[in-house]
Amino acid sequence: MKSIHHLCKLSLPFFLSFIGTSSWSQPHFTKVKIGPVVEQASDSRSVNFVDVNNDGWEDLFISNGPSSGQHNFLYINQGDGSFTSLPDDPIVQDGAKSDGATFADIDNDGDLDAYVVTWYGQHNYFYRNTGNGSFLLDKDPVLTTEGTYSETASWGDVDNDGWLDLFLTNSEGKSKQNQLFLNQAGKSFKAKDTPANQTNTLSRSVNWIDVNKDGKSDLFITNEGKSPNELYLNSGKAPFFRSDQKEIWSELPAGSMSASWGDVDNDGDLDLFLANAGYYQEVNNQLLLNDGEGNFVRKSGSALSDDGGCSYGSAFADFDNDGDLDLVVANGFCKSKLENWLYENDGKGNFTRLPTALPEMSSSCSFGLAWGDINNDGFLDLAIANCQNGKNQAQPANDLYINNGNANHWLKVKLEGTVSNRSAVGATIRVLTKRGKWQMRHITTQSGYCGQNSLIAHFGLGSQRRIKKIEVLWPSGKKTILRNQKTDQQLHLLED
Repeated sequence: MKSIHHLCKLSLPFFLSFIGTSSWSQPHFTKVKIGPVVEQASDSRSVNFVDVNNDGWEDLFISNGPSSGQHNFLYINQGDGSFTSLPDDPIVQDGAKSDGATFADIDNDGDLDAYVVTWYGQHNYFYRNTGNGSFLLDKDPVLTTEGTYSETASWGDVDNDGWLDLFLTNSEGKSKQNQLFLNQAGKSFKAKDTPANQTNTLSRSVNWIDVNKDGKSDLFITNEGKSPNELYLNSGKAPFFRSDQKEIWSELPAGSMSASWGDVDNDGDLDLFLANAGYYQEVNNQLLLNDGEGNFVRKSGSALSDDGGCSYGSAFADFDNDGDLDLVVANGFCKSKLENWLYENDGKGNFTRLPTALPEMSSSCSFGLAWGDINNDGFLDLAIANCQNGKNQAQPANDLYINNGNANHWLKVKLEGTVSNRSAVGATIRVLTKRGKWQMRHITTQSGYCGQNSLIAHFGLGSQRRIKKIEVLWPSGKKTILRNQKTDQQLHLLED
């Protein structure tokens, strides 16, 4: 096992006024008002925090999807928290009607490749990273099928062979069927029929998660309209999936757009948030707590289940570094509630909405969102994709929020697989503090509908200055264990 310790605390003048407060009486975030990310008008969809050029700084990809088509955006981090727009790369020159996007190292060559899906019956786009942050279009005939109405896609290793496969969701078209593509050693892909492909539903988001903690990646799909959401457990052998229709979400056909998975009560299992919406119709969202056996109980009586918005993107993250997962939710295509919501977790899975945490929130329609530490100060920042709420509305600019920080400590962990896929997608990281409190993160390429958090796992540690134990369970089944580590650093762990 190899570990590289790299201290990531910065003292950049641009952020001195934002960082260093330990009180939340001040705004939690500062809205960025200058720069291409927040100045380019667009009808945006997906948000992905990805380091495309391997320089240690989070870059930002935003897809755009009006019916007339529009170039996507790739913003390169300049190492000081600012971005420049990459204008002439193939990944931002297709002019397609894009929707979701997902990034991972699919050929295990050390850089992040991209799959960008489209709607309106177009073909999807598969881009390979050249190694320096630029992309080349790969016209793989399997991945770029004509005539799709795709919502999003996600990379995951369904057979644990060390090569990332792809699951694609569709919401229109003749069949409306979703699709699984198996990776052929990074060179090509093969379509595979499974039970998860066969339902004629209007599917939105997809997550690869290990619900029953058996080391295999299961599949969760959200469906809009009156169709129930779907959970498919991975058997480990083709056709891989068997349906597990849990009563709790089968009886809740609320029109789910997004699913975000995270251990909100720090009890060692993944809980589930569902962002729901009708078309210009408000629907309550839902939080489902895992009992540790893969059974889920709806948590009622909280702000999460009573806000009644038209919710699309969602993502968990510990934005205040206090040791528990908080939540952000985007609302759009709604008659009235065009505002985004940030919720603070009390550590037991009880959430409180913070109405002033995101200052100067625009009243435009929002779609996807994601968390990433763009200035490497150990506190997660937030990007939100904004969209047209109707044909007569002008295209808005997107939103970027810098975390103001506080006195709490943190840890970031970047994993690199060798036997497992190189992006370590599907790995689980557990951290134990001196006070005996465990936290868990799961590496995934979709943190919610049309959103991908950074692939670097982030832990808030409150007042803890040292970490008692770090455990990594790799998709291969191998384990990495570190003890007595200091906080306020980023670790780079290589699978042995």
